[in-house]
Amino acid sequence: MPLVLASPGAHAADAKKKGGGLTYIQLAPLTVTVIVASGRRGGLTVETGVDVPGNAALRARADASQPRLQAAYLLVLQAYASGLSPGQAPDADYISRSLQHETDRVLGQPGAKLLLGTILAN
Repeated sequence: MPLVLASPGAHAADAKKKGGGLTYIQLAPLTVTVIVASGRRGGLTVETGVDVPGNAALRARADASQPRLQAAYLLVLQAYASGLSPGQAPDADYISRSLQHETDRVLGQPGAKLLLGTILAN
């Protein structure tokens, strides 16, 4: 019987992600314009990701839908930021609920969990 050796190099590198685990999809940071306390324009930056544990088909759909998710998130954040008073701190709970709603809408079903990273207003 021939001896077969497997090298973990290629498969281990593909299976390992930078952070968040195998079910986590990290999206690019989103930035929209806000008016700061001085009356000048500033930016609201939100880091997002989507975790889809236990449903490989939904995870594949979320991965393929990254551009649609980012576009939907930006529309929500632009509308939200336009209503902020100058110098008002962003409401992380509202942002989280709104973006989770968009995640479910874009993917067509619940099951993917939106995860927020840093919310920075400057």
